[in-house]
Amino acid sequence: MSTFTIHTLGCGSAKPTVRHLPSCTVVDHRGTLYMIDCGEGAQRSFQLARLKFSRLRHIFLTHLHGDHVLGLPGLLSSLALGNEGGKITIHTFAEGERILRTILDFFAKELTFELDFNIIRPEDAVILHTPSLSVRSVRLHHRVPCVGYIFEEKPRQRHIRRDMIDFHKVPVSKIKEIKEGADFVTPEGKVIPNTVLTSDADPSLSYAHIADTIYMPQLAAKIGPVDLLFHETTYLEQHHAEAKARFHSTARQAAAVARDAGAKKLLTGHYSSRYKDDSQFAKEAQSIFPNVILNHEGLSIPLD
Repeated sequence: MSTFTIHTLGCGSAKPTVRHLPSCTVVDHRGTLYMIDCGEGAQRSFQLARLKFSRLRHIFLTHLHGDHVLGLPGLLSSLALGNEGGKITIHTFAEGERILRTILDFFAKELTFELDFNIIRPEDAVILHTPSLSVRSVRLHHRVPCVGYIFEEKPRQRHIRRDMIDFHKVPVSKIKEIKEGADFVTPEGKVIPNTVLTSDADPSLSYAHIADTIYMPQLAAKIGPVDLLFHETTYLEQHHAEAKARFHSTARQAAAVARDAGAKKLLTGHYSSRYKDDSQFAKEAQSIFPNVILNHEGLSIPLD
């Protein structure tokens, strides 16, 4: 079973169509769910993906355009109706908190869970630490303040070599620190190197989510060599002038960012409703960067 999976709930742009819903992605990391944006229809797609509301703990908003946030009041209201408990943190700008609290004060006054807001700014910054994961924001260039998010696993623990642990009679109480890299000292004072007792840890995984933005070549250095990069591909290159005017990117431009960042794979999305054949996005991106995944609602990508 994967410990780091990306679920697409919506990958269309401004208006819902019969083919696509507005933006919504869920990151499942070791059983905790992190939602990125919450367009209309998100809660239904959440259920279709067989995700559990009880595991949703963080919601990250990239910016305050309707196609990225209008599903959120309904989602929070439904969570209250379902008597969900625990705590949910919404990461958004100060204006986002003001707007959402006004809506919720009218439609969902009595929440059954603790709702917290982490106020962020349109800047490059680490905004969340958990024992196994960190999330940082990167400033994007859109018509309103906007950020992308990069999810990075912290270094994983080394693997215990059971034969060596048994041979050197290592007590169970020492296993945790040995996994973290410590040597073992026997009662007689002999040092058993960690490399004898363990094998290398699995590589840490990473995911970058770059939402609405004009093409920014400098983003590549900020993103780095992630395992999977979602970068908006609202337009095709034939409409690059319109993309620039509306502060969006083309599939070709997204592929250039993936290539320059050293990403392993590129995930397309945020498709304009003007296009009827999504395969054009993959074809155009692959002319620059070969490892392209064509996004669609219901897609799940295990990173490990």
